Amino acid sequence: MNGATRPEPARHPGARRRDRRVYLRSHPLLFALLAATRRRPVARLGRTVLVHGPEAYREALTRIPLDRTAPGTTGGAAAELTDGGVLFDQEGAGHRTARRELAAALDAAAVDRLRPRWQAVLADRIPALAAGELELVALSRALAGVTAAALTGATGCPQALAGAAAEAAAAAARDHLPGPRPPGAARTAAARAAELAALLPDPRDAMVAVATVNTTVAALPRAAAWCADAGLWSSADAAGAPALAAELFRLTAPSPLLPRVAAADAELAGRAVRKGDRLILVARHAAGAHRPAPSPGPAAAQAVFGAGPHACPGAGAARALLAELLLALAPYAPVVTGARADRRSALPGWSALTLRATRTPA
Repeated sequence: MNGATRPEPARHPGARRRDRRVYLRSHPLLFALLAATRRRPVARLGRTVLVHGPEAYREALTRIPLDRTAPGTTGGAAAELTDGGVLFDQEGAGHRTARRELAAALDAAAVDRLRPRWQAVLADRIPALAAGELELVALSRALAGVTAAALTGATGCPQALAGAAAEAAAAAARDHLPGPRPPGAARTAAARAAELAALLPDPRDAMVAVATVNTTVAALPRAAAWCADAGLWSSADAAGAPALAAELFRLTAPSPLLPRVAAADAELAGRAVRKGDRLILVARHAAGAHRPAPSPGPAAAQAVFGAGPHACPGAGAARALLAELLLALAPYAPVVTGARADRRSALPGWSALTLRATRTPA
């Protein structure tokens, strides 16, 4: 994208203010904690280590051994949801093999196979803008459902699959975030996990469905709202949409933190890390999403998807899906007419986001 159309956060205070409300209304205590410590690359609070700096963030993901099955981590949640043996909680050769298989399921050829499914949903839903308004969270859930169904081989209703994956993630969210677990959280998480597993040919694919659905439903409405508030629709053409999608992912950081546990003693940005320390890796800050300044570069854009052996293999597919959505919305140049934060979701996002067209496609 050229300098005239490249989205710069310093030029978009209105978009930034709206997106900040997602955190303030859905995860206010967590946002306050991260904001209070973000000036330090690494900050320790008891046995919890908050990692904000870009270099420290990459080092934590590439150099420090991580306990992939510890409670309160993504792998720990995967073990609870699936009885273990999946990408998120595996070690060594098993982890590498699972990563290769998932990467192959999400490569460029796979995206080409997914694109007609996405376009069918968009062709069905987007024309509502011509007659009135479009509720984007519901559209995003539909896109997430067909994507998750394709990746897992589920043959039932994609909407039901998306709903079950969202409920399972919301029930397990307390295992990912600092703070006490509410009464009955374990029983609720187990029940929601069982409901999701019943919809899948292989219950071990539960975490693939959870990751696909929750990232999609969190990311797409926030990115589209930023695009609308910043007036970036002229950049969302066939040539510019892919780069715009990548930058909007960086600016919104839909998975703002990665919870991990150190499996060995180490050092990070001059601070000691002890085996068993909980690491809160703040992708939002590593990507520079919180700063009103131009993008620091490709490494920052990638930070929202992890790094090294812990990078998300679905990054390319996620960017491609957002680019398709932006291309479909751009002819209508919609504006946001209503937004309500989701206080239950696992990731910061909107429970409803309504768009209204400002022009009709020729």
